Amino acid sequence: MKQRTLGFLFVIVALATFYFFTRSTPREAGMLLVNGTIYTLDPNNAVAQAVAIRGDRIVSVGRTDEMKRRYRADTVIDLQGATVMPGFIDGHGHVLNEGSRLHNLDVTGATSPDQIAEMVARRVQELQPGQWLIGRGWDQNIWPVKEFPKHDILDKVAPSLPVVLRRIDGHAMWVNRKTMELAGINQDTKDPDGGKIYRDAKGNPTGVFVDNAMDLVNKVAPELTDEEIEQRLKLSLEECARLGLTEVHDMGVDLQTIRAYKKLIDRGQCPIRVYAAINDPGETWNYYLEHGAEIGYGNGMLTVRAFKLYIDGALGSRGAAMLDSYSDDPGNRGLTVTAESDVEKICRQALEHGFQVCTHAIGDRGNFIVLNEYEKVLKTMPLNAPSPRWRIEHAQVLQQSDIPRFAQLGILPSMQPTHATSDMYWAEGRLGPERVKSAYAWRSILQTGSIIIAGSDFPIEGVNPLWGFYAAFTRSDRSGYPLDGWYRDQKMTRDEAARAFTQWAAFGAFQEELKGTIEPGKWADLTVFSKDIMQVPPMEVLNTDVELTMVGGKIVYNKPVQSAP
Repeated sequence: MKQRTLGFLFVIVALATFYFFTRSTPREAGMLLVNGTIYTLDPNNAVAQAVAIRGDRIVSVGRTDEMKRRYRADTVIDLQGATVMPGFIDGHGHVLNEGSRLHNLDVTGATSPDQIAEMVARRVQELQPGQWLIGRGWDQNIWPVKEFPKHDILDKVAPSLPVVLRRIDGHAMWVNRKTMELAGINQDTKDPDGGKIYRDAKGNPTGVFVDNAMDLVNKVAPELTDEEIEQRLKLSLEECARLGLTEVHDMGVDLQTIRAYKKLIDRGQCPIRVYAAINDPGETWNYYLEHGAEIGYGNGMLTVRAFKLYIDGALGSRGAAMLDSYSDDPGNRGLTVTAESDVEKICRQALEHGFQVCTHAIGDRGNFIVLNEYEKVLKTMPLNAPSPRWRIEHAQVLQQSDIPRFAQLGILPSMQPTHATSDMYWAEGRLGPERVKSAYAWRSILQTGSIIIAGSDFPIEGVNPLWGFYAAFTRSDRSGYPLDGWYRDQKMTRDEAARAFTQWAAFGAFQEELKGTIEPGKWADLTVFSKDIMQVPPMEVLNTDVELTMVGGKIVYNKPVQSAP
């Protein structure tokens, strides 16, 4: 009996000794971040002061004194009170398009067609004969006369060079006469399915093409070379890192773009992670149907396991598919750009081959169609099968009866908070006072038990994730208007807004075990802000700087130190 007691005591002492030495002997960590305010967003919603990192993973989170005692690190960064969040994720962006925006003519914010014509005239002087002038960003909703422009305005300043200017939402295109001549577009050209050519009283094209009608121009426009794609991706990704993003869900890629991503990753020139969705049926989709999803290329830097579909156009160009006419355009119910049978076919292929489906749907009719097609296919799944986490991108205008269907079907709404604060000046006029109540309906969706994946839809909106975070919990524009928020009952809380850009966005990419919170074992993907965005007054969020962006334990952006005057 005594021997058993002595043996038991020996084990207790041994364990205590082991525990003492393991707790008192510093362990190796490549990096320590200390003296910060660290929002872990873990299950306990803990707020810590320090993070220990080894390699590309978080190894521990806690108090500064505890972390310094337990870990010996090659690099110790004193945060000096800065705020650390799980690495921000943009759940819906267009990386190549943003790079093109930075490279091409950007007319965003132009207050009239004449102002754009002046910008085009200046750019024409920089081009060689035969070159195309490409640009983006016009929005007739902010002009004194809120009508689509005509080609003659561009013809005056660019009579011999083709000019192609995409609307800010990417769902309409304004071109000059030279472009239409090169594309063979004239009075006899018919509207394609899912597209519209705007015409004058005599039936002549005015120079504006909506949704699928843009393909009439795209087929003759010059294609980007591999090198041009790499340059634009790199430009865009570096901007994302500078603004605190650690990952983007790139909504619409093809094989050429995927190859460019891999080259950048292999050369160490891709600073942030990319979760890519294949754009439209065709060569790329057929390739991945044959070869399967590609998960975690380059140590988790690139994943291709989703497919992007479109059901309708955009609200700003009146291409979103509506159940009833637009309030400001009687008789127009928008456009469906993909047949319902094709949506069902793609969904069945995706389910069979393990791909997520992400479908662009903005109008209430568009969302109704997609929810119906998703439900039809999902009913064929075995009971208790894991959710394929299919998504609806934008989910902008909904019938009240469709709002609970997201949670019921396990469909993830991927929504962009700044769309609400950009559209609020004209959205009610377009939708009417009743229908607008179930538009941008974040609180209504969350109350049904769903989560929301947040993003920006850049370059339609700005890349800066703090603009979206701020819009989500204020529903005000960046001047603070309206003071209490537009339809303020649909606001998110700050906690919900933070999770929508981190944890919930990670879930939307099947990455919740790898990122989205600050916990041991997860990737060291972190965003460090100069101010406590969870506590400061709302307008102070917009004046917050990104101090540091980290992806996989590597600092991919560090705010430059300003020299003293």
